[in-house]
Amino acid sequence: MLLDRRSECEELDRLIADLRTGQSRAMVIWGDVGIGKTALLNRTLEQAADCRAIRTAGVEAERELAFAALHQVCVPMLSELEILPAPQRDALRTAFGLEGGSPPDRFMVGLAVLGLFAEVAQARPLLLSIDDAQWLDRASAQVLGFAARRPGTESVGMIFAPGQGATGEVFRSWPGFPKCRLSGCRTTMPAPW
Repeated sequence: MLLDRRSECEELDRLIADLRTGQSRAMVIWGDVGIGKTALLNRTLEQAADCRAIRTAGVEAERELAFAALHQVCVPMLSELEILPAPQRDALRTAFGLEGGSPPDRFMVGLAVLGLFAEVAQARPLLLSIDDAQWLDRASAQVLGFAARRPGTESVGMIFAPGQGATGEVFRSWPGFPKCRLSGCRTTMPAPW
C-alpha cells in the first residue's frame, strides 16, 4: 500500500498517458532502501495493463557480466530480432551469445535495442521497469541509457529505480531525465502473518 505518494503516482500516470499517445519517456526514481521504489514500480505496471510491460531488476552477482541485464530486458522480444537491419541484429545476437564473433560495438548494440523497442512498441506501448538499477552491468546501463536518451514517437517508456550507493549515483546524474527522489517513510508493508 502506498501512503502519501500522490504526486509521484500522478507523474508516473502522466508517463503512461504519454505512451498511449505515441510519446516516449524515461524517468529515474531514487531513494533509500525500503522507501517505496518497488511499490511505485508495481503500481505503475498495474496501471499500464494495456501496455506491453517488461519488468527486470539488476542483480549484484551479474554486475561484471557484460549485457546480462540487457539480456533480461530483451529476452521477451528476441523473436522479433529478424525485423532489425542485419548489422544491428548481428550485434545484438553476438552480445547475447546467440552467435559467435568479436565483442560487438556498443553503439551498434544501442542502435539495435533502440530499433527493437521501437518495432515492438508499434503493436502496443512498451513499458520497461528496471528495479535495482544500481546493479546493472556497465554495458547494459550504457545501452539502456542510450535508448532512454532518444525519446521519440515510439511509445516506449523506461523507468529506472536505482538504490543508494555509488552506482546508484550514476543514474541520478543522467542529464535530461526527469528524476523523482523519494524521501521519508511513506510505504507500509503488509504484516507477514
